[in-house]
Amino acid sequence: MSRLEAKKPPLFISEPLTRDAVSQSLCLLSGILKSSYGPAGRLKQLHNGVGGCVCTTSQSSALLGHLSISQPVLRVLTASVRNHVSRFSDCGLFTAILCCGFIENFRSLNVAPFTVIKISKHLLSLCMDHLKSEACGCRVSVDFSSVETLVCLVQSILTSKPACMLNKTEVHHLTSLVLKAFIFTVPCHVETNAVLGKCVVIPVKGRRVVDSAVLPGLLIEAPEIQLGKPLAVKRTGSNMIKIALFSVSMSGDGSNPEEGTIAVHHGVSLEVSELNQLLNVGKQLVKDEVGLVVCQKVMHPSLKQYLKENGVVAVDRAGLSLMEPLGHVTGSQPIASIHSLSPGCYGSLKDLCVESFASKHFLHLIPEDTVICSLILCNRSETAWDELKRVCETAEHVLQLTVKEPWALLGGGCTETHLASYIRHKSSSLPASTFKDLGCSQTQYQLVADGFCRSLETVARSLSHDGEEVLTDVVYGHCWFVPSGSPCVSRWSDLVSKCGCGVNGNTEDLSWSFLQGQSGSTILQGCPKEPSVKVADLQTLDCFAAKCSGLQVALETASLILDLSYIIEDQN
Repeated sequence: MSRLEAKKPPLFISEPLTRDAVSQSLCLLSGILKSSYGPAGRLKQLHNGVGGCVCTTSQSSALLGHLSISQPVLRVLTASVRNHVSRFSDCGLFTAILCCGFIENFRSLNVAPFTVIKISKHLLSLCMDHLKSEACGCRVSVDFSSVETLVCLVQSILTSKPACMLNKTEVHHLTSLVLKAFIFTVPCHVETNAVLGKCVVIPVKGRRVVDSAVLPGLLIEAPEIQLGKPLAVKRTGSNMIKIALFSVSMSGDGSNPEEGTIAVHHGVSLEVSELNQLLNVGKQLVKDEVGLVVCQKVMHPSLKQYLKENGVVAVDRAGLSLMEPLGHVTGSQPIASIHSLSPGCYGSLKDLCVESFASKHFLHLIPEDTVICSLILCNRSETAWDELKRVCETAEHVLQLTVKEPWALLGGGCTETHLASYIRHKSSSLPASTFKDLGCSQTQYQLVADGFCRSLETVARSLSHDGEEVLTDVVYGHCWFVPSGSPCVSRWSDLVSKCGCGVNGNTEDLSWSFLQGQSGSTILQGCPKEPSVKVADLQTLDCFAAKCSGLQVALETASLILDLSYIIEDQN
């Protein structure tokens, strides 16, 4: 009998944020995230050290998904950010960097955590009210009847990830494809509860980015289809193509052993019996005038041959990922058993043709009316393609979010510095009743507000990776970058031409000041003004819904971590 080991007591760690190990881990994670931020962000190469795939990226979803984190405090932070990214796809690095900034700036204050949390929630409400107000100087209305703002929004996402390795021509080409794909997913006939469609990404690696294309309908890879030969497909009396979609295996290799024991009579071949059953299914499909059969799994060669001889196109190994869009495009219901076929399960297509890209052959399913499209996405290497796929999916999701809330926020650090300027102005003119309601002194409120603003400004400063000086103007509160190595001049206007978002130029006397890391920026004389935004001047835009959510998630997560008094770890 083996000796039983005595159970160890749990490990109690009090005031975790005061521990050096936690501080060092938080500082390291913050540094990794900051250095990855923006179009000039540095790439990270992630691998597990024992072989396997290597990921080269600067995207938050890939970074946090591949990082192995054991520190409980950081696991709370990364789980919160990953949950945000799963819902909004964008602003993951913004959320994580801002959260780290809140923790760093708030924990150094000589103010009780409970008071810090109450004050910071009030500051967050001021930010959200300002962002949702008509007077907000960093919010831009998105007009879907015009393409300029949408182009800027998509281009901002495509150029934010350097691992995609795109040049200017490729960015313009992909921007038009992403917008075209998005338009395909918008229903033509709007109902009360309109549902947007889906863009299916088809991988073609080792080809030029400009070879990418988008097509309405759905593409299914079909290596056995020969290009050049006319596609003979059976049609119904109404000139439509009937389709059957099978989610069950049609290989004829018998039932799954996990399903139970099969009793076979003496002299009966199970294989022959299975094949006969499959051929009976084929006869029924031919009788029902089905022109296309798609199987998620493997189809028996004899069944494929029989269907081909009777004018039915058969495709197998379609895969699980295509089943939902196939049902959406054709209106067919996946058939889960070969023993019963219901006519109500069939769908229909307007046309079926063969398309060829690179060395791959595809069946192009063209429905009567669809909100599904296929994006044939090309890139030169597998690493660049993986990053580009994530970026294009993010752009599609951002456009969908923008339909619900048709606004965008100024990018290039300008929204963060503008909000910091606004909060500094607003917090300096609050009535005494506000401090009484919050149960704090004016001094405590100003300390927390300053830490809040410094955290926002830290995000803007994270866009600088090559030693640029970061400025803010005292009129609009926008962010400006002075190239490193610039000569000493008497006027900043001789060195800067446009702010980070591109809206403001150096034509006005804007009175710039340094965006300091710890001591804060110059407090504005008044509330930051709202610039007259010309769409043609816009260089960078951010998703409104994603950034607003990121701001809230960052503060809520930081508040949760600041409020931790104990970590209890099971040692068994």
